[in-house]
Amino acid sequence: MARLEVSRVIAAPAARIWDDLSRLETHVEWMAEAADLTFLGEQRTGAGTRIAVVTKLGPFRLTDVMEFVAWEPPRRMAVRHTGLVTGSGEFLLDEAADGSTRFTWRERLRFPWYLGGPPGAVVGARVLTVVWRGNLRRLARRFTS
Repeated sequence: MARLEVSRVIAAPAARIWDDLSRLETHVEWMAEAADLTFLGEQRTGAGTRIAVVTKLGPFRLTDVMEFVAWEPPRRMAVRHTGLVTGSGEFLLDEAADGSTRFTWRERLRFPWYLGGPPGAVVGARVLTVVWRGNLRRLARRFTS
């Protein structure tokens, strides 16, 4: 299982970041690997929301199916991955006294055998860490004036 964590301080209050983050359809605007997002059902926010995200990393393309299992504005949202890649992930927002927010992205992912299984997870974690740092840079830019 790959364990990943990236974090970045964003110059905005947690509530403002949450307002943007909770519009799930906008994640494809700042996540480089997210090519398309489709809702699976009528629900668009909150625990129980299900989405399918077409994920592209180099030559690899897969559909990541997720269900939101926690939705705690403006502090935490968490998912369970139930597609080809399984595991769990969460976004944590921790607001500082100066009004900035530390955004932390944690994932625990299990890769199927045809994506390398446990050895593939080690390589995948390194690649995803680099990609996700870029994602957090793009997210932070959404809050600069």
